[in-house]
Amino acid sequence: MSDFFSQVYEVVKLIPAGRVTSYGAIAAYLGSPGAARMVGWAMNASHHHPDFVPAHRVVNRNGLLTGKHHFDTPNVMKELLENEGLLFDDNDQILNFEERFWDPAKELSL
Repeated sequence: MSDFFSQVYEVVKLIPAGRVTSYGAIAAYLGSPGAARMVGWAMNASHHHPDFVPAHRVVNRNGLLTGKHHFDTPNVMKELLENEGLLFDDNDQILNFEERFWDPAKELSL
């Protein structure tokens, strides 16, 4: 599992500021389309990784901040993304999600 987590971290480190991707998009890119939940576990564990992993840039498939409770406070994830220019509705869903979505399958070559 740590090898999978390491692969997830390497992809997440490539997400540009101001862009987001989903747990499922990372899992699919890594050849494990059914492993979105494992990507979520990796994001939760990333806070203990020695290198910075921008876990705040990984959201659910609808652009919701479902991982926000795994940060120091529930507002940290949103604040980090707002600092990168993202906007949200009242339910913590990213506005213009399609425009901000970064698909590793399209952005990175295997």
